[in-house]
Amino acid sequence: MAERVQQPPAKRLCCRPGYICRQGQRAAGVPCGASASPESSKTHNPESLLDIAARKVAEKWPFQRVEERFERIPEPVQRRIVYWSFPRSEREICMYSSFNTGSGEEIGSSGESGDETRLPFRRGIALLESGCVDNVLQVGFHLSGTVREPATSSEPELLCNVSVSFDRCKITAVTCSCGNKDIFYCAHVVALSLYRVRKPEQVKLRLPISETLFQMNRDQLQKFVQYLITVHHTEVLPTAQKLADEILSQNSEINQVHGAPDPTAGASVDDENCWHLDEEQVQEQVKLFLSQGGYHGSGKQLNLLFSKVREMLRMRDSNGARMLTLITEQFMGDPRLALWRQQGTTMTEKYRQLWDELGALWMCVVLNPHYKPQQKGFWLRQLRRWNGVDVCPLEDGNHGSELTNLTNALPQGPAGNPDSVTRPHRTVFTRAIEACDLHWQDPHLQHIITRDQYTNYCYHDNLDSSLFDARGWPLWHEHVPTACARVDALRSHGYPKEALRLAIAIVNTLKRQQQKQLEFFRSHKKELLHKGITSVTNLEGWVGHPLDPIGTLFSTLMETGRGGESGANAVLDFSGSTGCTGPGRRAELPVCPAQHHQQQQHQQQQRFLEDGESFVSLAVETALIGLGQQRVMPDGLYAQEKVCRNEEQLLARLQEVELDDTLVKIFRKQATFLLEAGPYSGLGEFLHRESVPMHTFAKSLFTSLLPHDAELAYKIALRAMRLPVLETTSSSSDLTRPHHIVVPNRLPRWFTLSHIETQQCELASTMLTAAKGDACTLQTVLESIQKNIHSASHIFKLAQDAFKIATLMDSLPDITLLKVSLELGLQVMRMTLSTLNWRRREMVRWLVTCAAEAGVFALDSIMQSWFTLFTPTEATSVVASTVMSNSTIVRLHLDCHQQENLANSARTLALQCAMKDPQNCALSALTLCEKDHIAFETAYQIVLDAAATGMNYTQLFTIARYMEHRGYPMRAYKLATLAMTHLNLSYNQDTHPAINDVLWACALSQSLGKNELASVIPLVVKSVKCATVLSDILRRCTLTTPGMVALHSRRNSGKLMPLDKAPLRQLLDATIGAYINTTHSRLTHISPRHYSEFIEFLSKARETFLMAHDGHIQFTQFIDNLKQIYKGKKKLMMLVRERFG
Repeated sequence: MAERVQQPPAKRLCCRPGYICRQGQRAAGVPCGASASPESSKTHNPESLLDIAARKVAEKWPFQRVEERFERIPEPVQRRIVYWSFPRSEREICMYSSFNTGSGEEIGSSGESGDETRLPFRRGIALLESGCVDNVLQVGFHLSGTVREPATSSEPELLCNVSVSFDRCKITAVTCSCGNKDIFYCAHVVALSLYRVRKPEQVKLRLPISETLFQMNRDQLQKFVQYLITVHHTEVLPTAQKLADEILSQNSEINQVHGAPDPTAGASVDDENCWHLDEEQVQEQVKLFLSQGGYHGSGKQLNLLFSKVREMLRMRDSNGARMLTLITEQFMGDPRLALWRQQGTTMTEKYRQLWDELGALWMCVVLNPHYKPQQKGFWLRQLRRWNGVDVCPLEDGNHGSELTNLTNALPQGPAGNPDSVTRPHRTVFTRAIEACDLHWQDPHLQHIITRDQYTNYCYHDNLDSSLFDARGWPLWHEHVPTACARVDALRSHGYPKEALRLAIAIVNTLKRQQQKQLEFFRSHKKELLHKGITSVTNLEGWVGHPLDPIGTLFSTLMETGRGGESGANAVLDFSGSTGCTGPGRRAELPVCPAQHHQQQQHQQQQRFLEDGESFVSLAVETALIGLGQQRVMPDGLYAQEKVCRNEEQLLARLQEVELDDTLVKIFRKQATFLLEAGPYSGLGEFLHRESVPMHTFAKSLFTSLLPHDAELAYKIALRAMRLPVLETTSSSSDLTRPHHIVVPNRLPRWFTLSHIETQQCELASTMLTAAKGDACTLQTVLESIQKNIHSASHIFKLAQDAFKIATLMDSLPDITLLKVSLELGLQVMRMTLSTLNWRRREMVRWLVTCAAEAGVFALDSIMQSWFTLFTPTEATSVVASTVMSNSTIVRLHLDCHQQENLANSARTLALQCAMKDPQNCALSALTLCEKDHIAFETAYQIVLDAAATGMNYTQLFTIARYMEHRGYPMRAYKLATLAMTHLNLSYNQDTHPAINDVLWACALSQSLGKNELASVIPLVVKSVKCATVLSDILRRCTLTTPGMVALHSRRNSGKLMPLDKAPLRQLLDATIGAYINTTHSRLTHISPRHYSEFIEFLSKARETFLMAHDGHIQFTQFIDNLKQIYKGKKKLMMLVRERFG
C-alpha cells in the first residue's frame, strides 16, 4: 500500500509492502484500448462490469483511497482505472484552451479572433490531424509525448516535449517546452490531450512507475538507475548524487519518511480535484489589461475573462470561483482606485461596468445550489475583506445608497430606517455578502425547482403571501431582485430547466401582484384622489438594478422559447440536504430520443403556460411589467445612466421580437394595466415628482400599438409625456411606502436630465408624425407638448420636425401640422424673449419662414403681436425686413392690395419698435418707411426726439449719413450737429473711429454754405481737443469754398473764407491752442525713444502756427518758452534747437 505525506501534487509517496503478483504479469506495455474498452470494440457488445466499475471509480475516487481501501488490487483493475481516469470529453479541453464569446466563437486570450487557425484549440486539432503528435506514452496518471510544430516562412520547425498529469477525469497539471506564457493551454498540450481522447487504442499504457520499480530486484534497480543517469547525466547527475548522499545518511529527512514520491501514481486523498489553471498567468494577464486603462481592447478582454468564469460555473467547474477570486484580487489592487479616491474623480463608465459584472458574478457564486458550508464561509470571509477596503467601489458609482438591506427583504416584511449618518455604504460586494445568508432549503422552493407537476388546485387562499394562485400554479414571494438572482445562479451553474421553473413562478407572482394592486387602487381611487397623495411604491427599481432582475427573467424565458438553451441532464436533488448539495447528489436523467424529448418539452410547456401562451409571450409580458413599474430615480450619475442604458437595452431586445396576435393582446393588456394601476405604475394617474420617466418605454409601446389600437397608443404616449421633476407647482416630496421610509424633501440631482428631456422630445415628435392630417389629435398632442416640455431648445426642435413633415417635397403642405409647427415656434419665441439663448436669431428667422409658409394671415399675426414674441431689433431687422422682401412677395403670390396691407403692418411695426428702442431700430424704421412719406416723417421725428437723450453720436452719425444718401442734406446736417453735441475727443485720441464722422460733418456743412459751417465750427471746437484732427479740419476748410460742392456736384463762384475772420479764426485759434496743450502734455512723460516723433509733431504744429497772420512770432515765442521750461531735458532741447533755432 502507498503511504503519503504532504508533497507537491501528483507526486505522492508510494511503496508496496507485502504485495505479491506473478512474474511477467507486468512485463510489456498493453495498449490503452484493450479488448475490454468499449471504444476499441468492433461490435456492440455490452460493456463489461469491470469497465463500468472502473469508470465510476476513476471519476469519483482518488487513487490513494482505492489503494487504502483494498489490500491487493489486481493489475487488470488498476489498468482500467488508470485508463478511465483521463478526460473523455473535448469540451473542457476546449474551455481551457480558448475563450468563448458565447456565440460559439472561440478566441485566444490575446483577444484576437481574426484568424481562426491561430487559436490554441484549433491549432491543436490541426497539429493532431496533420500527424504532428508522436511518442505518446501514458505511465499511470501521467501522459507524455512530443509535438512537432511545422516550419513556417518566418520560423523554423519546433519540437515540443509535452507532459500532462490527470486525476478523476481532469487534467491537473501541464508542461510544455514551448515556453507558452498564457492563461490557458497551448496548442501542443491540446494536441497531445486530444490524441489521448480520440486515439486511446494507440497510446501505450503503463502502470505507475512505482509499480514497475516494485517488480525489480536489486541488480535490476541498480542497472535502471545507472542507465537513467547515463542517458541524462548532464541534467540529473547532481540531483542523483545529492539524493544518494541523503539516503546513505541515516539521520537525513528523506529516511524519516516511509516510501518515495511517484509523479505517475495519481492524486492523494487531500489533493483538490480540479482542472489545471495557471494562477500566476491569470493574475499577470488581468494586471496587464487593467494597466492598459481601456486601451487596446483591454475592456473586451476582461469581459472575455468574465465570460470564461461564467462558462466554468455553467460546467460546474470549481475553477470558476477560483479564477474569479484571482481576478478580484487584481481589481482590488488596481492603483487607479486610490488615485481616483484622492482626486475625487469617478471611474470611467466601461471600468464601472466591469465592477458591476464582478459583483454579479460573486452573487452567482455564493448562490451556487451545490455549495458546501465551508466553501460559503471562505467566500464570505473574502468578500468581507474586500468590502472593508477603503477604495472598494460603491454600488451606485458615486456615493452610498440610502436603501436598507433589501436583498433578503420580502415584500411583506418590515425593514428598519437607520439614521443616514450611521448607515453603511453599499459596495459592489454588499449584495453578495447579503446573499450568503440565503439558502435553498425552503420546501416550497425545492418543489418549484425540481418538479414539473407541482400544482395545488384545491388551494384558495387569497392572502398576498399565498403559495399558489387561483389556477393552482406555484408562486414564489421574495424580494424580486433576489429571487431573480436565484434564477441567474441556476442558469449560471448549468440548470436551465430549474431556472425556467423558478422564473415562471416569479413571473406568475408578478402578474398576480399586478392584478392585486390594480384591484386595490380601484377600490381606493376616490380616497387617494381626494387626498392628492403621491408616493413611490418601489424605491429599488427593477430596470437598472445592479442584479438586472427583469433582464434575467427575459433572457431565461426567451432562450427557452427560441430553443437557444438546451436543458441540462443534471437535476437538483435536495432530499436530505442540510443547506447544501454536494456533487454526489447530482442525478443524471436518461437520454431520450429526440422525438420523445420534444414531446416531453411540449408537455412541460403546456403545464407551465396558459392556452395560447408561449415562453416568448411570457418574456414580453415580464419586460412590460418591469419597464412600466413606477420607481424612484436613484442617486448618483452612474446609477442614473445605468437606468437609462438598461431600459434601452431591454427595449432593443423587445423590438427584436416579431409581434403576432398573441403578443398584441399582451401589449394591450399591459398598456391598460399601466394606465389604470395608479401609483404602482409609471403611467398611472399618480406620479411622484422623482419617479423615473416613461418616455422611452412609452415611445416603444406607442409604435407597437399604433397599427392595432391607435386610441390606446395615444393614451399611453400622452400620459408618459409628464416630467414632474421640472414642475414648480408639484406637491411636496413623499417618498413613503408601507415599510420603507426615506428622509423626505431632499433636492433631486438628475444628472441625466438632458438625456431624459431628449427622450421626451422624441416621444412628442413620434406622436406628431403619426398624427399628421388628424386635426383633433394634433391639437391634443400640441397641448401636451406645451404643458409638459420645458426646454425651449426641445420645443424648437419639435417645431422644426413638424415643419419638415408638413412640407414634404412630394406632397402638398399639411396646413394642420403647419399650424402646430407655427404654434410651437410662437411658444419658443415667448419662452426665449427675456432669456439668453445662443440660437435665438436662428429661431426668429425660422419662425418667419414658417409663418410665410402658413400664409399672409400668419405673417400679419406675428407682426401685430410682435412685442410678445420679439425684441424691437429682431422685429425690425429680421421680421419686417423679411416680410417686405421681394422673395416673400413672390413666394406668397400676393396681389397689390395684399402687398400694401402687409407693408402697412410692417411699417407700423417698425415705427413702434423705433419708439421703444430708437437706438437700435431708428435706422431700420427709416429704411422700411422710405416708400411712405407720412411714415418716413414720423420715423424721422422719432429720431429727432430721441437724439437729445436716447441716442449716442455713433447712431446719429449713421442715420445722418443715411439721410445724405437718401437726398436729405439738411436733415443729415441737423442730425450731424446733434451728434457733435454728444462727442468728446481728447488731445491724444488721434485714431478715434468718430474722426471720419467729424470730417464728414464739416465737409457736409461747408458744402451747404457759410452759415452752416459757421454753426458747426463752434461745436467742433467744443467737442474736439485733438490738435491733429483740428488741423486736418482747418486745412480742408481753407481749400474749399463754402457752398462750392452742392448736392448735385454743381460748382458756384464763391470765394475762399479768410482765416482771420469768423468762423475759421475761431477754428485756427483752437487748433493752435490744442497744439500748445498737447505739447506740454506729451513733454510731461516723454522718454528718449519718443524724441524724434516729438520733433515731427512740432514740425506739424509750426505749419498750423504759420497759417495765422502773426504765426511766426507765436511759434518762436512758443519754442523759447519750451527751452526755458524744459531746460532740464538737455538732449531734447538740443534737438529742438537744431531743428527750430
